Amino acid sequence: MGKHDRMRVMGSLLLRWCSSVFILGLTAGIARPADLSKAEDLYKHTDFEASLALLDKHSSDAATNFLVARDYYMLGEFKKASEFLQQASAEQPQNAEYMDWLGRAFGKRAETSNPLIAPSLASKAREAFEKAVELDSKNADALSDLFDYYLEAPGFLGGGYDKAQIIAERTASLDPAQGYFEKAKLDQKRKEFQNAETHFREAIRFAPHQVGHLIALARFLASQGRNKESDELFLEARTKNPNSPQVLFAWASVLVKQKRDLNQAKTMLEKYMQASITPDDPPKQEARRLLKEVGGA
Repeated sequence: MGKHDRMRVMGSLLLRWCSSVFILGLTAGIARPADLSKAEDLYKHTDFEASLALLDKHSSDAATNFLVARDYYMLGEFKKASEFLQQASAEQPQNAEYMDWLGRAFGKRAETSNPLIAPSLASKAREAFEKAVELDSKNADALSDLFDYYLEAPGFLGGGYDKAQIIAERTASLDPAQGYFEKAKLDQKRKEFQNAETHFREAIRFAPHQVGHLIALARFLASQGRNKESDELFLEARTKNPNSPQVLFAWASVLVKQKRDLNQAKTMLEKYMQASITPDDPPKQEARRLLKEVGGA
C-alpha cells in the first residue's frame, strides 16, 4: 500500500471516529426509549429503586428527568426530586404536570425541613402550584394540589379558606364529584359537619363507582363516632371494588386508630402487603408500620 493510500485510509478511519464521537455527544443524556419505557413500568409497579437504576442522572431529556424526580420523590428524597423537577421544568417550561410535581416536592421539603427554611419552601410550593394552574387551568391534579395548599397553609404563607373555596368552585365546573369532595373537606375545616356529610354524599351521587369518595365518607363518619355506618360504607366499597388495595388500607387504618377489631385490621393489612399497588396507593412501609401496632410481622 502506497503512502497516499495509507493516508487516505487513516483519514477515512479518523473521519468515522470523529463522526462517532459527535453522534455520541449528541445522544449523550438522552434515555433510550426501551430503557425509559421499562423504567416507567417499574415506577408504576412501585419498584422505584430499580426504575432509578435504569435512568441517566445527567440527562438533558425532560421526560427522563421527570421520571428520575418521581422516583426520588417516592423514595423520600425530596431535595433531589425538586432538583430534577427544576431541570425538567426548565427544559419544558410550559408543562403544567412538571410544575405541579415541583410544587409537591417543595411542599414535602417544607414539611420535613428545618423550621427556619420551611416557610420559604412552602412559598415555592404555592408558586409552583399556582403556575401549574396558570399553564393548564383544567389540570385536575394541579387544581387539587393548589386547593389542598390553600386549605392547609396559614394566611402568612398564602393559604386561606376563601382561596380554597374559589378553587373548589372551579373544580366543580370541571368535575362535579371532585368539587363536592373538596367542598366537604373545606366544611370539615370550618367544623360545618352537616354540610360536610351532605357534600360527601353528593360526591358519591355524581361518581358512585369512584372508591375514593366512598372511603372519604366512611372515614368522615368514623371521625364522628358513627362506626356502624362507617363499616357499612367500607363494606360497600369493598364489594364494589373487591380488588382495591386502597379500601383494605383505609378500613384497616381506621380500625387501628380506633383500637377496635384489630384482628380484622391485621388480616386486611397482611392482604395489602401482598397486593399489587401503584404509586397512587399508600406506601407499603405505612402498612408495615400499622401491622406492627397490631402485633403483625
